[in-house]
Amino acid sequence: MLTEERRAEAATAQDGRYPRPQLVRADWLDLSGAWTFAFDDDDRGRREHWESATSLPGVIQVPFPFESEASGVGDTGFHPVVWYQRTVLRDEVPAGERLLLHFGAVDHACEVWVDGRSAGRHEGGSTPFTLDITDLAGDGDFSLAVRAEDDPADVTQPRGKQDWRHHPHSIWYHRTTGMWQPVWLETAAAVRIEQLHWVTDVPAGEVTAQLRLSRPAPAGTTVRIRVDLGTETLASVETAVHGREVEVPFRIQRQSNGQAYEELLWSPERPTLLDAALRLQVPGAPDDVVTSYFGLRSVGVEGGRFLLNDRPFYVRSVLNQGYWPASHSAAPGADALRAEAQLILDLGFNATRLHQKYEDPRFLFWADTLGLLVWGEAPAAYAFTPEAVRRSIAEWSAILDRDRSHPSIVTWVPLNESWGVQHLAHDERMVSYAKALVHLTKTVDPSRPVISNDGWEHAASDILSIHDYDHDAERVAARYANREGILGAPFTFAGRRLIVDDSQRTDAPLMLTEFGGISYTENGPEDAWGYSTATSTGDLVERLRALVGAVRSAAPLAGYCYTQLADTGQETNGLVFEDRRPKAPIEKLRAIFGA
Repeated sequence: MLTEERRAEAATAQDGRYPRPQLVRADWLDLSGAWTFAFDDDDRGRREHWESATSLPGVIQVPFPFESEASGVGDTGFHPVVWYQRTVLRDEVPAGERLLLHFGAVDHACEVWVDGRSAGRHEGGSTPFTLDITDLAGDGDFSLAVRAEDDPADVTQPRGKQDWRHHPHSIWYHRTTGMWQPVWLETAAAVRIEQLHWVTDVPAGEVTAQLRLSRPAPAGTTVRIRVDLGTETLASVETAVHGREVEVPFRIQRQSNGQAYEELLWSPERPTLLDAALRLQVPGAPDDVVTSYFGLRSVGVEGGRFLLNDRPFYVRSVLNQGYWPASHSAAPGADALRAEAQLILDLGFNATRLHQKYEDPRFLFWADTLGLLVWGEAPAAYAFTPEAVRRSIAEWSAILDRDRSHPSIVTWVPLNESWGVQHLAHDERMVSYAKALVHLTKTVDPSRPVISNDGWEHAASDILSIHDYDHDAERVAARYANREGILGAPFTFAGRRLIVDDSQRTDAPLMLTEFGGISYTENGPEDAWGYSTATSTGDLVERLRALVGAVRSAAPLAGYCYTQLADTGQETNGLVFEDRRPKAPIEKLRAIFGA
């Protein structure tokens, strides 16, 4: 199926550095690094045809936002329009039938030009897009230009923790403008696999590969799929292809042994990933060869518990802002994403909640590989208008399409703490919107629990999540001692209703998905912030031991999420400093949060 040489190339590409880890091609060119750059505060670039410039006056390191030090610019002011330019040398570009330009994310809207001619536009600050630039790039060197527009005051954009004020305040951070995830070129066949999803049925031992092609398949097109575990081939199938969307079901015969089927299941204890190789063959045209992977696992809720592979599983999670001091929302590099996932596991957690951010897919690759459960959460818009709803649904749908085959993702969270829907308790439109997001998510991906609004004011949640930053361990233990008391309380600790819709199921698992937030800093900023404050490392450990102990002793709770992993700007309530140094001996923290 694949030659050994091609297998080696694909394995090299799929080492956590390739930007799209579940649809890997061997022939690609990373466009990270120096681009020329300019602010366009007067929005004159189009009138002056900057798209045709062979260079711009400044320099920026891509893919870091200009607000960050890692970009080489480090300007945190308001600059709603920025331009990028880079010349690509033809001898750097792999040979192939079509030349594709990929962007991981550009915040918020952008237009792209090749040699001064428009290649396309995109809106959505956290979602990927691809442009076929074959006919624009020609046969020689070519110039790429990108204009990005991001209004810092526009709260109808899904913006998450990006501050609308000039300086970060409270729990909000510096903004992210322009390119902030990888940019790369790739060559591929004209008829190619454009998207790939894996749908697994654990009890049946069956898998369905869902393929979306770049164009309808010509007559005689076939696809071959082989699934391996190391040197063992678990399945191999070949089928004819018709149209653009193709489903290829197959069975993992090894799973028919009911006493051994758990050996192949993915879990934190044993994160088994199955490698897949696909070859799309079109008569008279180059083959499209991609590699991928998936995990066999199931998630669900029943009897007030969260289930992993049909067994009760206690979730020990930590809130992760995905923010670094020098590079902000962009990871410092691929190695940092692996280190982040490993750090969370080393601290004793088995899960992380990616907070108000669609994270780089390479982090999800490492979560899949290392065995870290992930809650995927949407960044909030802060207004409730038709435009905010349109933008949020568009980005959420794109992320479901991007991420739903990652076995590490076990829960979806489209809304958080009523951000952007502040009047859920009184506005039926907002309730309808929250429920619509749940139903939309389940339409696309019925395999995972969905939380309509994490923290409070639930309308159609599979998990009743609660946020409670009370620092008194005894009060916390008493508050969550019995299920009837939790459900019967008129308001949560934050003063919000737990449920706002009569159709909300009350037998759903209960989880404390934000608590703690204890601040401790060695030499922190003057505006250092947390929900309570420790005076020393020893005091921090004792406070954590008491508070986490109280939560873990609460029998009705099916899990928790501690706030938070790392200090972030003025938020000094992390378990580690912003440079990822633990604030206490890691073995002591692991003893508190571990199994």
